[in-house]
Amino acid sequence: MIARVLRDEIVRAEQQRRLYSALVVVLTLAVLIGGLRQASAMNSGSFFAGLSKFFDYPGEIVIEAWQAGPAFFGLLWRFLPALVETLNIALVATLLGGAAAVGLSFLSSRNLDVWPPLIPVVRRTMDVMRAFPELILALFLIFVLGTSPIPAMIAVAFHTAGALGKLFSEVNENIDRKPIDGLRACGASWMQRLRFAVWPQVAPNYVSYFMLRLEINVRASAILGFVGAGGIGSELRRTIGWGQGAGDETAALFVLLFLSIVVIDQMSSATRNRLVRGPALA
Repeated sequence: MIARVLRDEIVRAEQQRRLYSALVVVLTLAVLIGGLRQASAMNSGSFFAGLSKFFDYPGEIVIEAWQAGPAFFGLLWRFLPALVETLNIALVATLLGGAAAVGLSFLSSRNLDVWPPLIPVVRRTMDVMRAFPELILALFLIFVLGTSPIPAMIAVAFHTAGALGKLFSEVNENIDRKPIDGLRACGASWMQRLRFAVWPQVAPNYVSYFMLRLEINVRASAILGFVGAGGIGSELRRTIGWGQGAGDETAALFVLLFLSIVVIDQMSSATRNRLVRGPALA
């Protein structure tokens, strides 16, 4: 009898879940269709006509890159310093933001014996740090500090601290508390409990999220170059602004960005495997 009731309850819950999923799909399609019609009306009916030309510019970029021949590899070398500048901005910002995120995450986790009134304060602080896009912060800082990579680095680090702090705190709250309780019973201090009971459990996920954020920050740093923060974004703004005739340079910049993301992803996998499985099996 009990098994039948449980089965009926599971079936009812599954049917309800499917109904909600169908409603979400229908509402999403309705919003998309309505948005496309509104966009077409605002563009005097040219929206759908322009979709046929969507791949024209990317096609021109590929054709010009192919026509460049062996000179294309020279463009990769030419723009390498700009990529290095972008990577420097992203790496320094991620290191600073990640270090701040670790502290914020420890102070905002409910299971780490933190003073309870402090937790909501730190969480709301991280909400504020995530609320402002890097582009808005960079524009403000460029106005204050002038055109240079420094405003971009500060903006990306500020946003990174809030974003990673949120992810790190969720990792903290999913760890096993038994090592913490054991160390506390032995008289270990709060910092010792973090070092020997918390850190070994969270380090692999911290590294994974850190490297993922580094990928995001590389792209963010490239975008900030459009507003005068330097790096590969400034070169992209120039080549795209020139239009036809600079497609080979634009393609070279895209290739450099893609290769940097691939390298970061491989480094992330290798580092995480080393932390989880040990050097012999990494």
